[in-house]
Formats: sequence, structure tokens, C-alpha cells
Amino acid sequence: MKNEAGIFGLRPVIEAIEAGKTIDKIFIQKGLQGEIFSELRKLITEYEIPVSYVPLEKLNRFTGKNHQGVYAFVSPIEFDSIENVLPQIWEQGKTPFILILDRVSDVRNFGAIARTAECVGVDAIIIPAKGSASVNADAIKTSTGALYNIPVCKEGNLVNVIKYLQSAGISIFSASEKSAEFIYDADFSVPAAIVMGSEEDGVSDSIIKISDKIIKLPMAGQTASLNVSVAAGAILYEAVRQRMLQDLF
Repeated sequence: MKNEAGIFGLRPVIEAIEAGKTIDKIFIQKGLQGEIFSELRKLITEYEIPVSYVPLEKLNRFTGKNHQGVYAFVSPIEFDSIENVLPQIWEQGKTPFILILDRVSDVRNFGAIARTAECVGVDAIIIPAKGSASVNADAIKTSTGALYNIPVCKEGNLVNVIKYLQSAGISIFSASEKSAEFIYDADFSVPAAIVMGSEEDGVSDSIIKISDKIIKLPMAGQTASLNVSVAAGAILYEAVRQRMLQDLF
């Protein structure tokens, strides 16, 4: 069975996956068992679909109909792979300009960041398969439709993705308030990927360790940090400023 938000019921969710629907996340009732559920679980593993096991009450909030313990949210956009997108960027003669969002979990922050990213000409947004905000109707609305116009790559392991980007000649700039260097000390005119971290924990330590440069925004007030969407906007526009200057000279 379907409604505006997603798909529910064991067999309908299985059919949606097999039909190639882009499933953003599946919620499954804790303790669910059975032959059909085993079939669904195999597909979830095969397609690496994010899943949460939740109490029955949560599923009942999604729909009052017979969900059979399963509810899937279908993404309004098609996800891509950076391994497919990056060669296209090079072929177009561009200097890659990529944004990586490491576990940015708030839907509205994600949508606002995507809006800015599309406005400044970011070539692709990379998000992790787990721990990221759902790319749902709220995200699309907050982005004012920008998410329809920029590739979003959902990847299983961001560390591996970053190593792939580095092997392709792309420098990784991770934002962290612990850095000793400001964004103005970075050269964003090169092929670049900017990493913004989660609202709570910032960029993962595993990513910080392999980044080419750690950068921060200047802070003069008493407040410890900026909202991640505001910080992302400031850094992206500094990158744009540098790239425009390079084009002029």
C-alpha cells in the first residue's frame, strides 16, 4: 500500500525495491519475523538500504493502515555515485568543487546547505548512507527545489570516498573549530572537496586524520559555534571568491 509519504507493507516494499525505487530509509518493527521478512532483509542488505528497528507505536504514527511492521520512505530524487559523477565533471572541463556532509542529520539544515551549494555551483553533494538527514519532501522544500538540480551521492563509507577523491587529485578541506588555520589560509581554487560535520560532533576523527587541510571560520563573539548551514555558506562563498579571482587573473 502507498500514501504520499512512502510505502508500507512487506510485499509492496519488496516490490518497490525490486522495481528500482530509490528508498531513503526503511523502518521495521522490532522483533518482526517470517519468511517474507527474511526476503526483505536480504534485499536491504543487497541494496545497502538504511534501516531502523522501531517500536510498533512509531510505525503507527506513519500510517493508521495495516503496515505489517514495515514502512519505507521513498526519496523524491535519484541518488548517484561519485565514481559516476566525477568523470563527468572532468569531461566538462571543470575544476571539481564538491561538498561532503558528514552526518548532517537535520533535514532543514541539509536543505538549506543544498540550496547554497547549488547557487554557488557545487558539482555534487556527498552524504553517508547512514546517519544523514532524509532527503524527503521537507528537504526539497527547504532547498527551494535545488536538490533537483545537483547530484546527490549517497555513499557507504566516507573515508573510502575521500581516499578515492584524493587519488583523483582532489584536495580535502575539513571544517573544524579546533583548527589553527582560517578558511582564508586555504587555496580553494584547486580541485576541492569541502567537508562539513554533524551538528553535534563536527567532522569525524577518521576524516580529520586523512584531510589535506583543516580550516575554521573566525569567531569573535562568545557563542561557541555557528549553525552548520550558515558555516557551510560562509566557507562555500570564500571558495567561490577565490575561484572567481583565479578566473580573472
